[in-house]
Amino acid sequence: MSGGSDVTRILDAAARGDPNAAGELLPLVYEELRKLAAHRLAQENAGQTLQATALVHEGYLRLIGSDVPQHFNGRGHFFAAAAEAMRRILVDRARRKATTKHGGGLRRVDLDELRITCDDARADELIALDEALGELQRHDPRSAELVKLRYFAGLSHQEAAEALGISRRAVDRLWALAKAWLYQRMSSL
Repeated sequence: MSGGSDVTRILDAAARGDPNAAGELLPLVYEELRKLAAHRLAQENAGQTLQATALVHEGYLRLIGSDVPQHFNGRGHFFAAAAEAMRRILVDRARRKATTKHGGGLRRVDLDELRITCDDARADELIALDEALGELQRHDPRSAELVKLRYFAGLSHQEAAEALGISRRAVDRLWALAKAWLYQRMSSL
């Protein structure tokens, strides 16, 4: 894991339009991004075709490869954005798979037990979670960000607290509220 100051310096250079910054950044963050992706994909059902490497590369391109320079407020913000990019990739993949499906009912699920999968059996659940998370984002952005960090990036409560700049105790309260809100919303779909 690289020091935060190197990553922050390179992120600032990328935001200023330095064409070499993306090439310098990837070696510093690649292993950590790959671990995040592998952690998420390890929960997939057998037969999953998406590999952690592909998820990292596509997510990295979404973050750094756009024509509009991204501005990140340090290492924590970058990894939160990377987790969001990976989440969007998985949700988009689930939506593509769900378009070929007709019907199918949703069932109640516990957020702690829900696994990110892109197979037909779980695509509806992931899409429902994404829709509920979008609503939560509008009502309580910090809780939604915590769900993304905990659920999609696989961060612990302590790591999420550090990334959000709040206490561990505040994270515990937000997590309980977010889980209850999402459970209620997903149960009503």
